[in-house]
Amino acid sequence: MSITKNITNAIVRLPTGQVFTYTDFLKEPDQREAVIKALNRMVAAGKLAKLGKGKYYKPEQTVFGTLEPDQYQVVKDLLKENGKVTGYLTGYSIYNKLGLTTQVSNTIQIGKNDIRSQFRRGRYTITFIRQKNEITRDNIPLLQILDAIRYIKKIPDTPFLLSLERLQIILKELSIADKKKMVSLSLKYPASTRALVGAMLENLGNNELAEKLSKTLNPVTVYKMPGASKIIANSENWNLK
Repeated sequence: MSITKNITNAIVRLPTGQVFTYTDFLKEPDQREAVIKALNRMVAAGKLAKLGKGKYYKPEQTVFGTLEPDQYQVVKDLLKENGKVTGYLTGYSIYNKLGLTTQVSNTIQIGKNDIRSQFRRGRYTITFIRQKNEITRDNIPLLQILDAIRYIKKIPDTPFLLSLERLQIILKELSIADKKKMVSLSLKYPASTRALVGAMLENLGNNELAEKLSKTLNPVTVYKMPGASKIIANSENWNLK
């Protein structure tokens, strides 16, 4: 069977929106040029679309036009190395999923231990946020919440107090085990993040966990968060002013 026929049969079985490269169809090194040419012919025929250099996907056609891959698919190659999780979607990429904004951004932010300069991929700008904690599949949801708390003033299209109110609800819904893990992870975040997490936990009645964070803070440092007392009654105890 020809290379083109093999690729065509394989792509029929792929879900729409899944991003792949020519290497996914490369069985022998000397097939590289033939595989790339076959994929590019399918792009020209409208059966595939190109996300960027060497990256393809099977587009989904709707009455509103062609749907692009979701953000995870766009950057999935940046989130794992040799099967190990090394990055995660954060910031603008997850504010909408956390209910913090209705805005959908063309910027995809990734948390990683080792960051690189931003770059373009398709219509997206890919940027990076340094994460000092070890990144694991289990702690990613908590790191995403902590990142949102850290950058609460930069959440687009949502006033600070509305973001604070929503984050308080998110923390309330966490299990005690997750709250304990969040406290541990927050130790590698800036003091302002630890203060806000501690204030919210204390406000929720998790005094023992809040105390652990309180001990890490300078008692005379003030964190500029105007109006925080409207959401967190004890905010002044944490110098959130």
